[in-house]
Amino acid sequence: MKGRSIGEAEALLGLPASTLRFWEKEVAFLSPRKDLFGRRVYSDLDLCLLSRLKHLALERGMGLGAAARLMEEDFIKADSSLKAELTALRAELIRLRAELLAARVAEPIPRQSEGSGELRPEGETRG
Repeated sequence: MKGRSIGEAEALLGLPASTLRFWEKEVAFLSPRKDLFGRRVYSDLDLCLLSRLKHLALERGMGLGAAARLMEEDFIKADSSLKAELTALRAELIRLRAELLAARVAEPIPRQSEGSGELRPEGETRG
């Protein structure tokens, strides 16, 4: 995955590099990775977070602290609803697996009839 430099992030977001660096210090969940030379490398997720933060803090006038708290609350809520959804999916998978195993046990095991090379359920003979 190719990341974007701070200059590219500046251009995409319309924010100066100094603002991006300041926000990283002030907002715990903003932490773009750094390359071997210590330069920031912004992922698509980093850019999405920064874009949302910019919208809330500047365009809606919430301020940086309030915008960051709102986003953190959204993360927490999303996390708990995601856990509930995963639990429901896990239960459904267990139910489907049980049905599949029950269906396998209920159906006869095919056997090969002598000389013909075809498989037939047990007890079935050629007419």
